[in-house]
Amino acid sequence: MRGRHVVDISSTYKRVALKDHVNAYGKQESPVRLTGYPSWKRSLPHVIVATLASFLFGYHLGVVNETLESISLDLAFSGSTLAEGLVVSTCLGGAFIGSLFSGWIADGVGRRRALQLCALPMIIGASMSATTKNLWGMLLGRLFVGTGMGLGPAVAALYVSEVSPAYVRGTFGSFTQISSCLGLLGSLFMGLQAKGIVGWWRACFWVSIIPAALLALLMEFSAESPHWLFKSGRTSQAEAEFEKLLGEAHVKYAYAELSKPDGGDDTEAVMLSDLLHGRHFKLIFIGSTLFALQQLSGINTVFYFSSTVFKSFGVPSDRANICIGVANFLGSIVAMILMDKLGRRVLLLGSFSGMVVSMGLQVVGASSFPSSTEAFYLSAGGMLLFVLTFSLGAGPVPSLLLSEIFPGQIRAKAMAFCMSVHWVINFFVGLLFLPLLEQIGAQILYTVFGAFCLISVIFVKRNVVETKGKSLQEIEMALLPVE
Repeated sequence: MRGRHVVDISSTYKRVALKDHVNAYGKQESPVRLTGYPSWKRSLPHVIVATLASFLFGYHLGVVNETLESISLDLAFSGSTLAEGLVVSTCLGGAFIGSLFSGWIADGVGRRRALQLCALPMIIGASMSATTKNLWGMLLGRLFVGTGMGLGPAVAALYVSEVSPAYVRGTFGSFTQISSCLGLLGSLFMGLQAKGIVGWWRACFWVSIIPAALLALLMEFSAESPHWLFKSGRTSQAEAEFEKLLGEAHVKYAYAELSKPDGGDDTEAVMLSDLLHGRHFKLIFIGSTLFALQQLSGINTVFYFSSTVFKSFGVPSDRANICIGVANFLGSIVAMILMDKLGRRVLLLGSFSGMVVSMGLQVVGASSFPSSTEAFYLSAGGMLLFVLTFSLGAGPVPSLLLSEIFPGQIRAKAMAFCMSVHWVINFFVGLLFLPLLEQIGAQILYTVFGAFCLISVIFVKRNVVETKGKSLQEIEMALLPVE
């Protein structure tokens, strides 16, 4: 990186492949072998398996939505908003613990083994939640599930970014959000019978063991991240995995890209202090703030408590929640299509701007100005639009963007740090939402959420750079200042 011109990082795979290949190996290989992009079909199965971690994240995020009332009746804490908040937030506390150590686990045992490990606490926790007879058993089970939720999505984002070809990395990165949406939809559909069948909520926890077991099993046959293997000094294995993921014709170029100097020493251990000062600080600040603003927008209050909120407007919760899940899924599909066309930054700006408007509709709906019918449409429509616009950018982009902008030396641990910030904010939002809703009312609370969405627009405009179509090494050399 020293002495190199890195202002323009917009070169694509086709333009730079031959030139860099010559620079790296001192001779020119046949240009036919470097024509075009590597096939996305090779890496797709590995990406799909990894996104099972995101499916489980979405499922456990929404599993208490429709079932919370039945759980509270069966476990004798009905009417206690604090206990209900703890059932939600204990899971988030566990996710904080899991995400905090995810970077060290991913760097220690590899991305593949880390994804297998995240399935274990999810299986244990789901079993405990399904069999418990009291609130404390439920809280302990949710704590175990949470540790897997914190570990899995962070490592999945790393894994997907490192095994995907650059030209489809945004699209493949969106798969994690789509998988989360499918998990959320699955939990909502499972919960539809919770009020009609006694004890059905226990089946909702039991069924989550199936995708967790599949994740642990199928990752055994999936490729390891070549980036992690190279960083660990296992260069021959890294080349073998590149061949599995990209095809033989693209192995040498991909390996040459990986071998480029980045201005840092990958062999040095990364300490927490290294993330909080020096040349890495700005990237850590951007990542942490982006995740904090994502949660302060209030999005997860919709996923956790939409049944309660819709009931206050007289909306049937089962239909409303399905509509929310569908809106989230459709928005994620659109984001997948646009991610590598419009870019990450444009989607973030459009998403947060739409969330400001959506929250404004909910504020008006919660006021005394409209009639009951108008309030219904404003509140329900605003909430659905809020989820839709969130899923277009604010949902899928942050984890993808962070896995792209962090240098390879600190990528896993930096992601872990930023995700831990995400879960801390998520925990307190989930814990305090219902009490605040009772104390200050929906109008003021939604105004606060809307203000954070507006702050997010300003923050993205000033701090976020575009990364579409660039290799991880190109992004790293452009963003990381020379020591």
